[in-house]
Amino acid sequence: MNSGSEAVDRVLKGQLCTGCGLCASVSGGAIVMQMEAPGYSRPKQLGPVTPDAERLIAGACPGVVVAEWEEAPHTHPYWGPWRQVVTGHAVDPEVRFEGSSGGAISALVIHALQIGLVDRVIHVKADPQNPTRNIVTCSSTPAEVLGGAGSRYTASSPLTQMDGILADGGSIAFIGKPCDVSALRRLGEFDPRVARHVPLMLSFFCGGMPSHDGVERMLATMGTHRDEVTAFRYRGRGWPGSAAATTIDGRVFEMSYADSWGGHLSKEVQFRCKICPDAVGGVADIACADAWYGGESGYPQFNEQDGRSLIVVRSEAGERLLESARAQKALDVEALDINEIDLMQPSQARRKRLVLARTAALTVTGQPKPRTRGTHVFEAAKAATIGEAGRNFAGTVRRIVLGRR
Repeated sequence: MNSGSEAVDRVLKGQLCTGCGLCASVSGGAIVMQMEAPGYSRPKQLGPVTPDAERLIAGACPGVVVAEWEEAPHTHPYWGPWRQVVTGHAVDPEVRFEGSSGGAISALVIHALQIGLVDRVIHVKADPQNPTRNIVTCSSTPAEVLGGAGSRYTASSPLTQMDGILADGGSIAFIGKPCDVSALRRLGEFDPRVARHVPLMLSFFCGGMPSHDGVERMLATMGTHRDEVTAFRYRGRGWPGSAAATTIDGRVFEMSYADSWGGHLSKEVQFRCKICPDAVGGVADIACADAWYGGESGYPQFNEQDGRSLIVVRSEAGERLLESARAQKALDVEALDINEIDLMQPSQARRKRLVLARTAALTVTGQPKPRTRGTHVFEAAKAATIGEAGRNFAGTVRRIVLGRR
């Protein structure tokens, strides 16, 4: 037996951990997840990791390997495999209002429950005891799903209990970050229970995982503190919706999405997110995002309006679900040219075309990096200018040398 996981040690050394919790799930208790400064979920090894567990960790951890994009009728180097690309929103006005954009993910999993495709949904929601933070929850009713709706821009480890969830059987819809879905999809290469019990995986376009410290600084700017907060949402209840903190004495502090994400949280994301080759949920059955409208500058505008989701259907299972939801009036959608996503999600496009330059900096400085084969990193890099690629390469080298990743 090994005294510890070499894969976990390598990932932690390279600051490649996403905090997904996969290693804790498969370790049989030898690894647990805990919070570490500046507020990220990280594995802590408590005991020997067996060779079987190490094989699973090395084969599925998204800090080691990113799941290859699967075959589809079409593949875009930024936006991944696709069968359909649409924009739309939940027909139910409450679902549309409570969601972060048009409520598409909530509407899809609620529909999956109602037609019996799944019997429960594994997802993240606010921790009732610590509402700026997250817990993993299991929802089996539409009301429970809706109670956890909305983006949660801080650390989460939704795979921590996945071994036990799979052991319970049944049919599960899983909602997670792209790296979480990658880990679960890769786990399925080794564990046949994933295919048997998880017929549906949904994800979203991810801007990166901010630290808890970033949230604390945001609260301070709002004029409150985590110890005073009894309810907190990062956004939602409109589109894009404001961040809102409700305190013990009933006061409500709000901050616009442009200020909360743009001014605070986006500056606090962990290093692994900055080199992510698949922040768009490329191996999910369906991935959703904000279908932002562009202003005169072409850059997305964040004025409050009725929510609209971008929905990228990647698999046959996802296509069947979308068509069913559409036929039964759970979703109202219209087709979109995939090249229009460039205008809706310019930050995602920029990050993808610069992944190669940033990971090249890891290579020349002797740092570990995840395996990214099959995620079209080289194709995306062709769209980068020499100047922006060079600046990102040099900047990443500098941060590594200075220890400021």
